[in-house]
Amino acid sequence: MTWTERVVVRGDVRLHCRDWGGSGTPVVLLHGLAGHAGEWDAAARDLSGRHRVVAVDQRGHGASERRPRDVSRAAFVADVVAVLDQLDLREPVLVGQSLGGHTAMLTAAAHPGLLRALVMVEAGPGGSSPETAAQIGSWFDSWPAPFPSRAAAVEFLGGGPVGEGWADGLEERDGGWWPRFDRRVMVDSLAEIARRDYWEEWAGITCPTLVVLGQSGIIAPEESGRMLRQRPETVAMSIPGTGHDLHLEQPEALRETLHRFLRDVTERPPAERA
Repeated sequence: MTWTERVVVRGDVRLHCRDWGGSGTPVVLLHGLAGHAGEWDAAARDLSGRHRVVAVDQRGHGASERRPRDVSRAAFVADVVAVLDQLDLREPVLVGQSLGGHTAMLTAAAHPGLLRALVMVEAGPGGSSPETAAQIGSWFDSWPAPFPSRAAAVEFLGGGPVGEGWADGLEERDGGWWPRFDRRVMVDSLAEIARRDYWEEWAGITCPTLVVLGQSGIIAPEESGRMLRQRPETVAMSIPGTGHDLHLEQPEALRETLHRFLRDVTERPPAERA
């Protein structure tokens, strides 16, 4: 199965989506900072056998609006709502990794009853710090853009499936391989997360929730522990041998986890759900 490009327009921003078709409960996939919808291709192809699957290039990323004026957390959330509305995706399971997981969390918090369930991959409500944004900006500054070849990009961006996944987000033009995002937009997209935490929003979520963490990921044990204390009904797991990009490192393990959770929230009667 292949995907069809769908474009959602909200205000002055065009959002490009990969619509994998399928039937059943919708599953909407959100990538992380500086990522792209294509990171979810393997998972989307697999899930579309049982679900209607759509992967979104969030604002500032991929084929969507490169330099949006508004990169607030509220703008990202409103984009998700627009995608659900314009593509008629009713009561979806919203899955997000990293920044996409944060967006998914805030969508669930701001719109009770909109989602059937929430999946957060390497994401949490704890916020970051100004130093984190500066470090990420410095990392982008270190990219030898344009990369002279795709192979060079893969090696620089981590090699293996992680490097391949990041390199898939580049565009080839003018004899080189370029990022499909603006460095300033990426750093600015983290500004609110650096100023505050989101524990109140996390505590108010009412839909079934799965949290998937990498064994060597960025979510500290103190943060994940607090998440479970605040919402003990949350399903949580850690995938061994993975880091922040676990969806690229061990996609099969993540897909198995998603299948189990999706069966639980879509097929069993409410009284039997975990």
